[in-house]
Amino acid sequence: MTSEETCEFQQLFSVPLRNGLTRPKAVRGVGVNMVNMGEVFAHRRIRDIPMERVSLSEKEARDYLLEEGDLLFARQSLVLAGAGKCSIFLSTLEPATFESHLIRARLRQDIADPHFYFYFFQSRAGRNTIESITEQVAAAGIRGSDLARLTVPKPSLSEQAAIARILATLDDKIELNRRMNETLEAIARAMFKSWFVDFDPVRAKAEGRQPFGMNADTAVLFSNSFQDSPIGKIPKGWTIEEIRKRTSNIQYGLTRSATKDKIGPRFLRITDIQGGRIDWEQVPYCPVSAEELSKYQIWPGDIFVARTGASTGENIYIVAAPNSVFASYLVRFQLSDASVARVVGEFMRTTAYFDFVANAIGGSAQPNASAQVLASALFAFPPTSIAKRFAESVRPLDERRVLNDAESRTLALIRDALLPKLISGEIRVKGRDKNAELV
Repeated sequence: MTSEETCEFQQLFSVPLRNGLTRPKAVRGVGVNMVNMGEVFAHRRIRDIPMERVSLSEKEARDYLLEEGDLLFARQSLVLAGAGKCSIFLSTLEPATFESHLIRARLRQDIADPHFYFYFFQSRAGRNTIESITEQVAAAGIRGSDLARLTVPKPSLSEQAAIARILATLDDKIELNRRMNETLEAIARAMFKSWFVDFDPVRAKAEGRQPFGMNADTAVLFSNSFQDSPIGKIPKGWTIEEIRKRTSNIQYGLTRSATKDKIGPRFLRITDIQGGRIDWEQVPYCPVSAEELSKYQIWPGDIFVARTGASTGENIYIVAAPNSVFASYLVRFQLSDASVARVVGEFMRTTAYFDFVANAIGGSAQPNASAQVLASALFAFPPTSIAKRFAESVRPLDERRVLNDAESRTLALIRDALLPKLISGEIRVKGRDKNAELV
């Protein structure tokens, strides 16, 4: 871009940059939402997500409440790539503020589209600009005074809006897919809870009622009475067993260093499993031999559980996976019956399983659990016919999630390919907003 198409970042501000509030953990819990570093690192676009809450005085509310379109920059990070990381605040449902490790930039929207500048700071050019002011001492960090003086692009407002619209449309669809998957997961969880925790079909039949929302072919699979067990009343004919009694293989993973270079298969680690989900595009690689690939390759139906650190017990049931292997701090459970594996996979996402792990590891400063401990949780196993019917019922939900994830990966690749070309002006746009076209 020419000098006429650039400016100092601070020329776009409607108010000066501001660092956020300091609030000790002890006084958090009530009040307005507070965006922490964790939200900025976890979410490119912050929109109506669970956050900690803090109380604000009237003056603090005037100075520190966020507005839609505010940009938030991480002041510090343990790694260079994290310093200056930028997110855009889009929430409108509830008021929110931000913590002291973040810098807020609020732009004049009559001359600057905040979405455009959010995407600029996601681009390689934007990251290079941020890294030019990053200081590395014990941790990497940036100062607001340096951020304000950065040289940034300044195309016309209409071109900014058009570029932002193209990229945001892709992000909107990715976010829609994510929310759709959350809904699909919630449906599967609700069905699991009804069948395997609350035993609703059995209770209904015991009371002479037809199980709600269940056809006759499925209802007939359930008994109409209960029996005593070590964990309380369970349906007649069901069996209380430790998970490991149903496994065909329990296995620790591969000890190897990960690399961002596309060498070998993906290398699944504890940190790649977040809330029962994996973003495979963020999972690194590792070189392996043919023998190691055969031994550690990930397959649909595998269940992985973290065995050490703060995430001990975090787990995931694999519906589909790219060519991949898993790391040594994960334990793989494989079950010979695919339907039972799907039921166990759902059980291991419940509070009951996480409570079991928490009790097993106690209050250790460095939590860890052996594979045998993680597999020793008790579960009320149903007859095979019920496990099979559950797996059949949730399979369309699982398959839809896989398709949504695949579409999102494609859209992210398109977005990431367009981003540097649009920011640099290599690809220009004409029109604006919904009528924007690439030229």
